[in-house]
Amino acid sequence: MMVTCEYAISNAEAFAEKLFKELQVLDGANIQSIMASEKQVNILMQLLDEALGEVDTIEGKLSSYEEMLQSVKEQMDQISQSNRLIQISNTNNGKLLDEIQFLVNYMDLSKGHIRALQEGDLTSPKGIEACINASEALLQCMNVALRPGHDKLMAMNQQQLLFAELRDTFARRLTNHLNNVFVHQGHDQSSTLSQHTAELTLPKHSPLHRDLLRYAKLMEWLKNTHREKYEGLSRTYVEYMSKLYEREIKEFFEVAKIKMAGTSKDPKGKFGKRYDSHVKLNMNYACLHGSSGKLTGSTSSLNKLTVQGSNSRRSQSSSLLDMGNMSASDLDVADRTKFDKIFEQVLSELEPLCLAEQDFISKFFKLQQHLTVPETEDLDGSLPSKKPPQAEHRHSLSSEKDIVRLMMNKIFQSIETELNSLIALGDKIDSFHSLYMLVKMSHHVWTAENVDPASYLSTTLGNVLVTVKRNFDKCISNQIRQMEEFKISKKSKVGILPFVTGFEEFAELAETIFRNAERRGDLDKAYVKLIRAVFMNVEKVANESQKTPRDVVMMENFHHIFSTLSRLKISCLDAERREAKHKYTDHLQSYVINSLGQPLEKLNHFFEGVEARVAQGVREEEVSYQLAFNKQELRKVIKEYPGKEVKKGLDNLYKKVDKHLCEEESLLQVVWHSMQDEFIRQYKHFEDLIGRCYPGSGITMEFTIQDMLEYFSSIAQSH
Repeated sequence: MMVTCEYAISNAEAFAEKLFKELQVLDGANIQSIMASEKQVNILMQLLDEALGEVDTIEGKLSSYEEMLQSVKEQMDQISQSNRLIQISNTNNGKLLDEIQFLVNYMDLSKGHIRALQEGDLTSPKGIEACINASEALLQCMNVALRPGHDKLMAMNQQQLLFAELRDTFARRLTNHLNNVFVHQGHDQSSTLSQHTAELTLPKHSPLHRDLLRYAKLMEWLKNTHREKYEGLSRTYVEYMSKLYEREIKEFFEVAKIKMAGTSKDPKGKFGKRYDSHVKLNMNYACLHGSSGKLTGSTSSLNKLTVQGSNSRRSQSSSLLDMGNMSASDLDVADRTKFDKIFEQVLSELEPLCLAEQDFISKFFKLQQHLTVPETEDLDGSLPSKKPPQAEHRHSLSSEKDIVRLMMNKIFQSIETELNSLIALGDKIDSFHSLYMLVKMSHHVWTAENVDPASYLSTTLGNVLVTVKRNFDKCISNQIRQMEEFKISKKSKVGILPFVTGFEEFAELAETIFRNAERRGDLDKAYVKLIRAVFMNVEKVANESQKTPRDVVMMENFHHIFSTLSRLKISCLDAERREAKHKYTDHLQSYVINSLGQPLEKLNHFFEGVEARVAQGVREEEVSYQLAFNKQELRKVIKEYPGKEVKKGLDNLYKKVDKHLCEEESLLQVVWHSMQDEFIRQYKHFEDLIGRCYPGSGITMEFTIQDMLEYFSSIAQSH
C-alpha cells in the first residue's frame, strides 16, 4: 500500500483521508453481513437452551450416583479393616511357626543321640561313630544363638539343662575311657625291645595311633566343650606315654651301645710295638674327653666295661699319631663302617618315631596349623558366622605349635640325653667317629628342617648336632695338641713323621665320609688347622733332630705332604700344596749342596779361596801368582782326587744318604740324581775357573764328566 501511495509522506492529509473512506466501506460491508446471519443466531440460541436442560438432568443423576458410592465406600472401609487384622494374624502365626520350627530343628536332640551320649559303646567302631554324630548334634544344639526372649521360655531352660547334663555325662564317660586306654598302654609290657634286639629297631606305635585316631573328633568336641577335661587327658597321655617311650628308648639305646662297644676290638699287640718306637702317650678315655667321662643311667655297667678296657688298650685310631703308626690293613675299616651303620640306624629309627608321634598328637588333640580360618555355618541367620581376626588366628597357631612342642619335649625327654650319651660313648671308642656322626647328624637335621623347621625332631637334633660339632672340634684340637707334644727318638732316624702319615689317612677317611656332605665347610676349616699344625711341627721336629739332618726331615715329610695333597685334590688346601712343594724342593737342593761338599772337600775349599781372591779385586789371570793358589798347589789338590778316590767318596756319600733317608718315601734315587746334576754343575764350574784363572796351564781334572756318569750309575746299581 505504501508503494501505491508514495505521496503519503509528502501529503499525509490526503493519505489519511483516503484511508478513512476505505474503512467506512468495510464497516458497511460488515453490518450487512451480520444482518444476513440473524437466523443462524436464533438457531444457535435454541440449541444452547436445550443443552442447559440436558446438563440439569445429568447433574441429578450424578447426585444419585454419589449417594450410592458413599454407601459402597463405607462398606469397603469396613472390609479393608477386617483384611488388615487377618494379615496381622497370619504374620504372627507364621512367625510363631518359624520360632517353633527353629526350636524343634535346632534345640531338639533325637532319642538315639541321647542314648548314644548316655550309654553308647566307646570301644566298637559303630558305637564310636554314633557317639561322634550325637556329640556333634549336641554341640550344634548348644551353640545355637538364641533369639531375644527365648531365655524366658521354661521349655528352653529345661532343654538347655538337659543339654548341659548330657554334655557333662558324655565328657565324663569319654574322659574315663581314654584315661584307661592311656594308662593301659603306658603300663603295657608287651611291646618290649627284646624282639627288636637283633635288628636294632624301635617298636612301632602305629596300631595304637590308628585306634586312638578314631576318637579324634570326640577329642575336638571335648576341646570345645570341656577344656579342663581335654587338658587333663593331654596331661595323662603325656605322663603315661613318656614312661612307655622312656622305657623303650632306654632299652633301644642300651642295645645300640652294646653293639657299638662291640665294634671296638682289643688292639693290644696290634699297634703297641710300632707306636712305642716313637712316642708313648696315655690315650685313656678320660684325658681325651673329660667332659663326657661318665655315662649316666642305664649305661653305668657298660661304662665300667668300656673304661676298664681302656686301661689295657688305646682308643682305636684316636689320633693322627695312632693312624700314622698303622699300616692300611691295621685300620679296622669294618669296625668304623659298622659304627656308621649303627649310628645311622639309631637316627633312622628315631626320626620316623618322632615324626609319627608329632603327627598323631597334632591330629588327635586337634593342634594342626591350618593355613585358612574355616567359616562357621549360618543357618537362617541364627548360627554365628564370626571370623576371628588374622592377628588372633596367628597367635592361635603359634600357641598350638608351642603346645605340640611342649608335649613332644615331655614325651621324648630322654632322647636328647640318650643321644648325647651314645655320642660320648662313640667318641670314647674312637674320636674319629665324630666325623661320621657330624655328617650323619647334619644330614638328618637338614632333612628334619626341610619337613618342619620348628618341629621337635629338628630342634632336638639341632641341639645334639651342637654337641657333635663340639666333639669334632675337640678331636681336631686333640690332634693338634698331640702333634705339639710329639717327641722324636734320639737313637733312630726320623723318617716320615707319624702325624704326617696320620694326616694322609685322616684326609682319605674324611674325604670318603664327607663326600657330598652338607657340612663340608667344617671339614675344610679343620683341614686348614691340621695342615698348619703339621707344617709347624714338622719344622719343629726337624730343628730338634740330632740323628737325621734337618734338610732330610723337611724334604721327606714335605714331599709326602705334597704327594698326599696332589693325590687327594683338596681344593681348600691348594695354597698349602704349593707351599709343601716349595719347601720340599728347597730342602732337597739344600741337602744336595751341603752333602756334595764332603767327597771333594779340599778341592771345594781351594776354589772357594780362588773365588774369594777374585772377589777381593785380584784379576783372574793373576790368581796363579798367589802363593796359596799357584799352579803347583792346584795340581797337588787335583792329584788328591783321582777317579778312584772320587768314586770311593761318592760311594761313601751314597751310603750316608741311604742312612739318612727312609725307605717309605723312596727318595734315594731322586736325591742321587739331583746330586749327580749338582756334581756335574760343580765340575763344570771348576773347569771354568781353571780356564779363566790358569789359562794355558794344561791343568785338568783327573776324571771326566763321562767318568762321573759311570760312577753314579754303577754306585746306584751296586746298591
